[in-house]
Amino acid sequence: MNTPAKITAFVAALAASFGAAYGVGNAVTPIAAPEPAAHAGKHGSDASGGSADHQEGGGHDTPPGGLQISQSGYSLDLKTPSVPAGEKSTIRFAVRDDSGRQLTAYRREHGKELHLILASRDLGTYRHLHPTRAADGTWSTDTELPKAGGYRLFADFKPAVKGAENLTLGADLAVTGSYRPAALPGPSRTAKVDGYTVTLDGRLRPGAEDELKLKVTKDGRPVTDLQPYLGAYGHLVALRAGDLAYLHVHPNGAPGDGKTKPGPEISFTATAPSPGSYRLFLDFQHQGTVRTAAFTVRAGGTAGDAAAEKDAQQEPESHGSHQH
Repeated sequence: MNTPAKITAFVAALAASFGAAYGVGNAVTPIAAPEPAAHAGKHGSDASGGSADHQEGGGHDTPPGGLQISQSGYSLDLKTPSVPAGEKSTIRFAVRDDSGRQLTAYRREHGKELHLILASRDLGTYRHLHPTRAADGTWSTDTELPKAGGYRLFADFKPAVKGAENLTLGADLAVTGSYRPAALPGPSRTAKVDGYTVTLDGRLRPGAEDELKLKVTKDGRPVTDLQPYLGAYGHLVALRAGDLAYLHVHPNGAPGDGKTKPGPEISFTATAPSPGSYRLFLDFQHQGTVRTAAFTVRAGGTAGDAAAEKDAQQEPESHGSHQH
């Protein structure tokens, strides 16, 4: 893009619910499929249980991205509420309008009609998928999720209707099997994936814009020939720990604009909705393969929090190549 794409600032009064969605311990708990949920209601309903927060100084509710299953007259209908852990499965869903019809007309955003994000509640597993749409509006995608537990599915799209806004609707997905709780990965500024090292520079600040720079190297050498992926050199998704509020941003500049270089740095402008812990996932493409690097950062907090994050040397888990 020729102008910087910025994350919409959420309400400063949003109270994030931090901590793992499940307790941390050694006990193994079986996860079973949930009872089938009723279809979401019409405009304004929130069948997911996600709260809509009042906009400061405004007269209407402005829910954070991905916390609602229904918004602006559209609802996410998850037809596959559960899948088994460790097995290749097909996930099916649809977007319904306020008349209950499945949406079949979308505007292409960054080369796709719809972007699908899957993340475990402990933020240890992440998938950025691009499902296919049938003529009747049913979307489907194949994936394999390695661990049992609670997951959140995010559908990021824009209806092909005049004046329609970009929406991110969310629904819960159960991955069945024996579940072993895991803590949120500690603060990290370096991620390693498939021989690449990605370093993060900059701060994520509550209620204020700041630049985040991510530098990609391989074998100690800067990568200066990143390849465009969905019209950009990198894509960044941020999820708030606890409730998994969703932020999806794209880099400052675009391939072919005459000023944006193909690496080693990818620049983003970001605003955190509230203080707390966030998990950042960067997708980048090199030599024909899309890879994902993950980081944990703190927004706001004390000087001690910032120092701990800066000095953290933990080795993040590898997320490997991107799934399509």
